[in-house]
Amino acid sequence: MDSLAGGLGGPVRFDIPDLVDSAGNAPPMDTTKTTDMSKPCCIIVLGMAGSGKTTFVQRLTSHLHSKGSPPYVVNLDPACREVPYPANIDIRDTVNYKQVMKQYKLGPNGGIVTSLNLFATKFDQVLQLVGSKQTEFVIFDTPGQIEVFTWSASGNIITEALAAQMPTVVVYVMDSVRSTSPVTFMSNMLYACSILYKCKLPFVLAMNKIDVVSHKYALDWMEDFETFQEALAGETSYVSNLAQSMSLALDEFYSSLRAVGVSAMTGEGVDDFVEAARAGREEYNTEYKPEYERLKLEREKMDMVKSSQGKKEESGKGKEVSMGLCHSIREEAEIPENIRDGIYLRHPGDEDEEPEEEVDLDEEEESREAESFKNFVQNRSHLTEDKIKSQSKT
Repeated sequence: MDSLAGGLGGPVRFDIPDLVDSAGNAPPMDTTKTTDMSKPCCIIVLGMAGSGKTTFVQRLTSHLHSKGSPPYVVNLDPACREVPYPANIDIRDTVNYKQVMKQYKLGPNGGIVTSLNLFATKFDQVLQLVGSKQTEFVIFDTPGQIEVFTWSASGNIITEALAAQMPTVVVYVMDSVRSTSPVTFMSNMLYACSILYKCKLPFVLAMNKIDVVSHKYALDWMEDFETFQEALAGETSYVSNLAQSMSLALDEFYSSLRAVGVSAMTGEGVDDFVEAARAGREEYNTEYKPEYERLKLEREKMDMVKSSQGKKEESGKGKEVSMGLCHSIREEAEIPENIRDGIYLRHPGDEDEEPEEEVDLDEEEESREAESFKNFVQNRSHLTEDKIKSQSKT
């Protein structure tokens, strides 16, 4: 990885301009929102290719700057040429995407996955930088191909590492224009549901591009099952039958889902999204963090019990060993010295080997052949005698 950092030679490092402190044009930060917060809230932005993730991050960043609460922004897309927002940490400063493709002979998606894997090996430095900032939000912009981050090892490492140390909210950006079809809408909802149950973190659905198509239709479909069934009635494909059967299963998912409409172009609905992100932070502190602490304590107790049992087994002597249906091995008995000297153990190699009887295979085979020939002659003689008797009678 040394040859891939920021260029073709040089150690792996983060050259990070501290844009939060150097933003001279930004208004003074509103400290009333961050004094009660020991750690910032991480927002991981996910979504299908073309849904407007990067533009949404740019709009959210500028909105928070205008409110006097500039966020800390991290770009995790190694393949983009440029980003429209000031990135405090950029994966492109650490990993050269084109050199990764050339060195490992990979395609575009393989290069993105490998670049993220290499970046994840240094993610402890990112955690130190992010955790030390007195900001309300830390925004993570992920690669355009959603499966590259969601279902990769590096994506799991980054998400779990963030969620273990600070409040984390997962945001799924949905394209409202492309989801007007009931089947496409159901596909988006299934993907969002799979991400929710995989990450197990507070979840916000951001319906983007409401300046082109209002998101009211999507809210009606989620709130009223019959309305969605009526919309599906016009579909005649096989997928529509699957969507009808799956819509009932997603009712529980809709009931607890935070869905907001936003426009990355005009800024409409961004205030509602910020409030939904803050509600997700509270949900993390009240529900997810206690559960995580409980599981962590249980794991530590189990590790302590296993380590104590291992120490006892190592220090013990002559312990009975369970061997299933066999009897357990008894403790070793101490033999007095006067008896021990008189015991003579015979080495297995000293035993006289009894000569084995050699079998003459040729002789055995001849005897079997002779017996079979004898039986054959007897059978033929009996047949001949029967024929003679039958002819004499006639």
